[in-house]
Amino acid sequence: MFTSQLNPQQRADALSSLATEEFDILIIGGGVNGVGAALDAVTRGLKVALVESQDFAAGTSSRSSKLIHGGLRYLEQYDFKLVREALRERELMVSTQCPHLVKPVSFLYPLTEKVKERTYVGAGLALYDALRGMKRALPSHKHLTGKTIAAISPSLRQDIITGAIRYFDAQVDDARHTMMIARTAARHGAVMATGVRVDDLIRNGKKVIGVVATDTTTNKKIKISAKSTIMCAGVWSDELHAQFGLTPGYTVAMSKGVHIVLPGDAIKSKDGIILKTPVSVLFLIPWADQWIVGTTDTPYDGDRTKPLATQEDVQYILDQANRVLDPQIKAEDIVGVFAGLRPLVANKTGSATTKLSREHTVDRPAPGFVSLAGGKYTTYRVMAKDAVDLAVLDLRRLVSDSVTDKLPLIGADGYFALVQQSEKIAEKYSVPEATITHLLNRYGSLIEEILGIIDADGSMSERLIPDLPYIKAEILHAVTHEGALSVEDVLLRRTRISFEDFYSGSEVAAEVADIIGAELGWGTKERSASVKSFLAVIDKEEEALLELVNS
Repeated sequence: MFTSQLNPQQRADALSSLATEEFDILIIGGGVNGVGAALDAVTRGLKVALVESQDFAAGTSSRSSKLIHGGLRYLEQYDFKLVREALRERELMVSTQCPHLVKPVSFLYPLTEKVKERTYVGAGLALYDALRGMKRALPSHKHLTGKTIAAISPSLRQDIITGAIRYFDAQVDDARHTMMIARTAARHGAVMATGVRVDDLIRNGKKVIGVVATDTTTNKKIKISAKSTIMCAGVWSDELHAQFGLTPGYTVAMSKGVHIVLPGDAIKSKDGIILKTPVSVLFLIPWADQWIVGTTDTPYDGDRTKPLATQEDVQYILDQANRVLDPQIKAEDIVGVFAGLRPLVANKTGSATTKLSREHTVDRPAPGFVSLAGGKYTTYRVMAKDAVDLAVLDLRRLVSDSVTDKLPLIGADGYFALVQQSEKIAEKYSVPEATITHLLNRYGSLIEEILGIIDADGSMSERLIPDLPYIKAEILHAVTHEGALSVEDVLLRRTRISFEDFYSGSEVAAEVADIIGAELGWGTKERSASVKSFLAVIDKEEEALLELVNS
């Protein structure tokens, strides 16, 4: 009855619905919490719409550490509730909800002292394992000797590392995961539209009964009617509360997290590595044939739209990682950089962001209006459920309970069977089996959409960049099925080319504009403008890196 496809025609239909229909729930914000709330609400049988001013996952939800984890560091803050909640969500995602997207990853916690440190860290990891409950999709932690570590992780300094403890968490392409949640919500009937900015609220007395919005592509005003509105605006929460004339029960402190990307041969290790730093933790995370290393955790009060890594941010990451690495990583090794902002709920001004809990807050500053802030990516589903639970009180009728803990995301159904048929699929479509594996781990059973594009035009099976696995069919698919409206959407979020190799990303921007331009009805002017906008983002990130290399 409904389709999960997000494309120009779907967006036009969504804009028409927004202007003419009344919704039970309107969601403001297309990050993971927003699309999670849309999915939660629509699968309760409610009439749901979601609007996003930029793109799905345009903010924090595409710039995380790409980890689905309990938050080992929060044990030291005695935040057991958050850790338990996050671990249960992790197990759910890895096992049934989205195994095509969320994959187990092993980490080493290096030890530099033989008895005291091993006892302390071992006890913490034993508690970490225990908090996840009886249903366990990932192995338990294991103690390793120094000799074993030398074989597993040759890059760890043997002169200071006495051993390690291996434990498991999981990783995800955050923007892809957010997109699959959005498409699942659309599949169940949610009306989804990006490029729609909310300017003001519509009130009947004190009650919020809708919003006034703008279609940013045409500047046309839209009045959207809704019985209840949920704002999932992340780091924009304070700004929008003030714009709407609302007084919330919390404020949001922004913390900047920066990551660098290194080629696979920069660090020789079969496992990821986690290090305790003076202010937080540092992850060295295997990412396909590369490494993601981060993160920083510093207070931020700059531009929310485009947080950028500074020379100091990158140097901090290098310094912390090099405490235990030999040979050391260098600035000239870096192939990509990205920065994101964490929205941390703050009770008072001046709180140190590294000490703030990632627990979320659901607030109702006015009848008919609910806002959600805080939390961590891993617990998006719980946060979405809590927000919808509060919002439905304004509907004044019985509403079904949340079912998202039982609902696999699209692409999960049939995934494991397709993995076992990858060789046969590769032969049928005359593509390398590695390409099929890559596609299955990004689209799951929706791989048929990509294969349909290849079937129509065999040249679309070619890689866009020789050293990265993305094929041209994925670029077109980003527009025909995943709502991409610009080169930036494709290279920053639908694929991760922008941070996996931003030099090559700049070189293929024009080709991407050509592939998507026909579908979007672009002429030469529009293609050139979209490329220019993308390059402006990449150029600023390159500047900070070049400063460091040349310093």
